[in-house]
Amino acid sequence: MNVSSLIKQYFTSSNDDVTIDVFDEKNIYSVYQRVVGVLTKHMSIETTVLQGMSYCFYEILDNVLTHSGKEMGTVITQYNAAKHTLAFLVADDGKGIQSSLSENEKYTNISEPEALKLCIMDSVTDGKGMGFGLYSTSLLVRDTGLQLILQSGNHTMTIQDGTMCVKESDFWQGTIVFVRLRTDKEIDPAEVVAGRTNVATQYNEAFLNNSEIEELW
Repeated sequence: MNVSSLIKQYFTSSNDDVTIDVFDEKNIYSVYQRVVGVLTKHMSIETTVLQGMSYCFYEILDNVLTHSGKEMGTVITQYNAAKHTLAFLVADDGKGIQSSLSENEKYTNISEPEALKLCIMDSVTDGKGMGFGLYSTSLLVRDTGLQLILQSGNHTMTIQDGTMCVKESDFWQGTIVFVRLRTDKEIDPAEVVAGRTNVATQYNEAFLNNSEIEELW
């Protein structure tokens, strides 16, 4: 995997603060904890954004191991305090979104652009998961107001300013999920997951100590 080309394509500002991790079944949770833990230390990041982001971030990591047919993936993260933005990218060189979804008989004959549009909808899955991770990520991007990009095969879907665009692009063997969020906007993390789980409590218990939790109230 050409990580330098991914950084050049998706992270257009200074790369000094870009971090790169490779994850697999053995270290996925430790990578998740390290990345979110580091972000938690930045007091300028709105806690509600981290509460919603932490759920989506783990789901996207897990998607690689569950759906790509590969045993590992790569994650790149960048926090820009001056611009109040957080960006992360998760990439694999596996089967890709269209091939994965086509394992479900409901989506056997879908095209690649259709697969990209469908995969962010609720309960759309290849049968190996709930079909909720990318859907909740799209809700997170909706609420924080910046950008979601999915690149797989010969197509790229971009959601920005409430508008979706799917177009032909350079070929990528596998899937790239790129998310850019505003970190200075308070959101309702329950809306990110459509009220199906308590992501605020999950984040607080995993990353904040008791005194920090009390300060939130």
